[in-house]
Formats: sequence, structure tokens, C-alpha cells
Amino acid sequence: MAVNVAKFLAEQAEAHPTGPAVRAPAGRKPDGSIRYIERSFGELEAEASATAHYLVANQVERGTRVLLMVQPGLDLIRIVFALFKIGAVPVVIDPGMGLGGFLRCVRHTGPEVLVGLPLAVWLARLPGGSFKELKNKVSVDRSFDTQIEKFASSGAYPAVDSDADELAAILFTSGSTGPAKGVCYTHGMFAAQVEMIREQYGITPGEVDLPMLPVFALFNPAMGMCTVVPEMNPSRPAKVDPAKIVAAIQENKVSNSFGSPALWTRIARYCQDRGIQLPSIRRILMAGAPAPTGLLKQMQALLPNGQIHTPYGATEALPVSSLSAAEVLEDTAHRTDAGEGTCVGHPLPGVKVQVIAPVDGTIPCISDAEALPAGQIGEILVQGPSVTMQYDKLPEVDALSKIADGDGYWHRMGDLGWLEENGRLWFCGRKAERVETPSGPLYTDCCEAVFNQHAEVSRSALIDLGGGRAGLVIEPERMPSGNREREVLIASLRSLGKTNCGTASIEHFFFEKAFPVDVRHNAKIHRLSLARKYRMP
Repeated sequence: MAVNVAKFLAEQAEAHPTGPAVRAPAGRKPDGSIRYIERSFGELEAEASATAHYLVANQVERGTRVLLMVQPGLDLIRIVFALFKIGAVPVVIDPGMGLGGFLRCVRHTGPEVLVGLPLAVWLARLPGGSFKELKNKVSVDRSFDTQIEKFASSGAYPAVDSDADELAAILFTSGSTGPAKGVCYTHGMFAAQVEMIREQYGITPGEVDLPMLPVFALFNPAMGMCTVVPEMNPSRPAKVDPAKIVAAIQENKVSNSFGSPALWTRIARYCQDRGIQLPSIRRILMAGAPAPTGLLKQMQALLPNGQIHTPYGATEALPVSSLSAAEVLEDTAHRTDAGEGTCVGHPLPGVKVQVIAPVDGTIPCISDAEALPAGQIGEILVQGPSVTMQYDKLPEVDALSKIADGDGYWHRMGDLGWLEENGRLWFCGRKAERVETPSGPLYTDCCEAVFNQHAEVSRSALIDLGGGRAGLVIEPERMPSGNREREVLIASLRSLGKTNCGTASIEHFFFEKAFPVDVRHNAKIHRLSLARKYRMP
């Protein structure tokens, strides 16, 4: 079946030609409010077509891999939709992973064209071989608008009739628990994601979105939502200035926003300290790491007309399930505090989930897996229309991550969890981060929730110290000022741990002023690096 996500933009342009599609910040007005560059759906569709004509003139064609090194905003959105129209394949790599990791990803994926900022074009000229496959470089500089305008008279660029299983994009994982990997997205998967998100959250045309993860801006034109580009560094989300985010929400009457718990923690604190509420917000999607109960309470109090949702998924499978903050606060929070894990809700329609006995190696066929009954913790598998089928040029990783089932596959999330009898899914932590002890495995999310209730703990991280010993690293609200204060706090933590059978065996405690975290959400703790730091002989 022919499907191309670029056609969604053309449909919106026809149905709502003057409706606002993008607002990108461009400085400040004399009164201090944000000055925006705006485009309607009709204008965005026309510019995406002109951009497509321009890129075709620069050696981009159907199937061409195009590395994008462009700041989030108007340029990124129109370039991506231009590439979809052509049937080219945008390659998106997180720049925050560091230059070495970034260049390894480029070398592996082998893009043929670079579309990027002048600095990116300069970088591609450096020796080293990462960019050896490039046949052209397109600079997104001050003359980019002028170059596009030259092709405005070329008219509409109809989107190619891509097959549902045709490669649409390569999106790299953040590499939070291993090397970053390119995930192959098809046009059919993108279309399924759009439909699932729209239906699950009741999104309607005319809404206004502030996406604090750039990739989510790409869904908005398909759903008829206006994208307000946030003033923030996407590679350092936890450093966001909450005043700028709140101003954008208020000035644009934002109704929808996606962000990680690290982002919303800063925004919630800013609003609470100033008595600010956000009445225009209908929904917040909070994901990237488990959302603390305290944060959900704090944020919900700021939304007189809105609701918070905590979707669960990964780059390889999104969305899988979802749970509202109301359900968390009314039903599951006390169970999380008791060490049962974090409830992530029921699977979305069309998504299948099962839990199997954990296996560290490959599982060729689903009949080789041991399905676990409700209530037992195991490895989470997912299957559905928005679940990706393979990684880019990584057959050995495909073998470890996919399980054949007839003509389809199950994806191994790399997470551990369990299912309730009613089908709700609970998350217990990453499989690679569990700690095997003589008395049985310990799971990060289950153990950390117990200690995170301590008044002097900001967050905690369960780590493997070696030899079957578990340790806990604490990011305190305030670092202990001396040995005596440190010993008192450790004694208090140890006493708290003894109140729960799942944490009673934890005897070793360490302190970090700030945890190492992932580059994408600044929320996923790098427990494996902490484990290497504190490993005991």
C-alpha cells in the first residue's frame, strides 16, 4: 500500500491553508515578548515543495541518505518534509553524544548528502573517513531562503508513492546503555505513529504544540497542530531556562507539550515559586525516564484544564503504552513506593506486549522463549504497527533484539517488567542494569523508588559492585558536609532499606553531586558508568 507521511502536510495545507503551522522564535519585541517567524500550512507546504526541488538539483533523489545537521525549527521541518516528498532518507543523529560518537555513527550509516549548518559543512571536510560517502554538501546558511525562493515557481512537488515498508528515515538511539544505533523507520511506521498518538490523546487540528524533543515536531503537521519551536538547546534539555518555556506557553496558548521529567522539574519549580498556572495546556506527555510521583503532583496542580500522560516506549517502538497522572496518583504511586516498579499503563490499541524469562543471548523464534504468567518479572517484548523491524546495517544487533514470529517479529525492549492480570504493564528497569545477588536479582526502578522517598534524596541509582553485591549511589538534595553528616545519612538510608524486603540487602552507599545522564532527555541515569566507578574488588 502506498503511503508517505509528506502527504499529511499537503492534506492540511488544502484543508487549512491559512492555519498556523510553525512559529519559530526570532528575538524579542520592544515589550519583551517573543518575536516569531510564522508559516501557515499553505506556506509550509509550498516551501517544502520548493525545498524539494532545490535538493533534487543538489543530487538528492529517492533513497538517498541525507545527514541532517540543522537546528530545530522552521528549516528542519521544511527540509524533512521535502526529503519525505522526494523519498529520500533523512539521517538524524543526536549531536549531544560527543564528536567521537557522532562521527562513528556517520561512518557507519554512510550518508551520501549532507544538509547542515556552515559549521557542519566545514566539519565534513576534515580528514578521517567519516564523510567519505558524501557526494554533495548543502549549506543551510543565510542564503538558504534565497536558494529556496529560486524554486518557488517550480510549483508543487508531489510526494512519491512510497510503499508502507519503504525506508523513510534513520533515527539514532541516544546510546544511554550502549553504543548509539541507527533505527530504520518506514513510511508505514510513521503513519501508524501519527494515527496512534492522535487517537490515544484526542489531538485535534488547530491545537498548538511546544515539542521539547525536536523529533516530535515532525508529527505535528500531520495532525494539524501548530509547532511552537522552544528556545532551548536540544542537546542540553536539563539546562533549559524555564522562564522562556513558560513565556512561550503563555504567549501562544500552547495546548500540548512533550518533555522529559528533567525538563518539567525545572518548569514546575519555576511556576510554583511564582504562583503561575498554565490554563491553556490540555495535555503534557512526560517521557524519557520514569516520572517521579512528586513531580506529577506538582505539575498537575499547575494545569487547571489539563492532564499529564506518561507514555512508555523507545526509539525502536513508540508509543507502546500510556498512563495518566490521575491514574498514577490514585492507584499506582503507593505500589511504586513499595518497590513494585513503575506502572506504564495498558498497551495502545494494536500493540501487543508479553513478558518472557530473561535471556542474555539471541532468541531466534518466539517458540524458544518462555512466556511468564502475570505477576512475574521478566523481559518485555512488544509487537505492533509502530514497532521497527531492524537497525541500520547491524545484523548481529537485529539477531539480539528481534524474535521471529511467523511473518513478523517481536522487539526486545531491553527492559524488565511484569504484567497485571488486567493487562497493565509495569516497568522495573533496564535488563543490563539489574544486579544479580545470592538472594536473587535486584531491579533498579523497584529499589530506587524506596530510597527516593527519603527527604534528603533527590534521586538514587542502584549499581552492581561485583561479586554479587549491590550498591546505591545517592544524588542528595545537599551533599553531606563532613564524615559525621555522611555517616548519619548512610545509617538513615540503611535503616530505610531494611523496611523493604527488596532493598534490605543493600549495605553500600555512595554520593554524587550530579549523576551522569543521557544526552537526549537528561533524565536516564548512566548507572553502568557509576558501577564502573565504584566497583569493588
